[in-house]
Amino acid sequence: MTDLTWDAEFSDHFARRADAMRFTAYLLCGNWSEAEDVMQAAFLKLYLAGPRMANREGLDAYLRQIVVRTFLAERRRVRWRRERLTDSPPELPQTGPSSEVKIVLWQALGSVPARQRAVLVLRFWHDLSVEETAEALRCSVGTVKSQASRGLAALRRRLGPNFADLRMEV
Repeated sequence: MTDLTWDAEFSDHFARRADAMRFTAYLLCGNWSEAEDVMQAAFLKLYLAGPRMANREGLDAYLRQIVVRTFLAERRRVRWRRERLTDSPPELPQTGPSSEVKIVLWQALGSVPARQRAVLVLRFWHDLSVEETAEALRCSVGTVKSQASRGLAALRRRLGPNFADLRMEV
């Protein structure tokens, strides 16, 4: 495969998936500028790996995996840069109006530890199975289950009884 073929394929994939990956990164980071950095780093890693990839069937899943791993690596690398809760709502996505419920949910999601947040985003936003989430995070199925359980419990504590009937697909 020539570099020009990969360049064209990558450009097409970037055009189709950049917004979705940026939003996934936003759900993980809770900050648009940091999400942009994570998304760009992930696409760079994909671009560099592309010519060595024999099979490009699962490019979306691979890219989503890179986004999550980049986010988690950044969290481990810069421990002092923890998110701090504020009274102001998070930045809203550029794609359209959001309800107050989504704003509150996203803010609460930002208070969940990074690993649990990654599991919740993959499981409930991207609708991956427990097994697919475990594969994306390179961990066991049991770890995904326990992290999801702890993350949901943390969200429920943070959101309180007013959100008892809330489902993650909001």
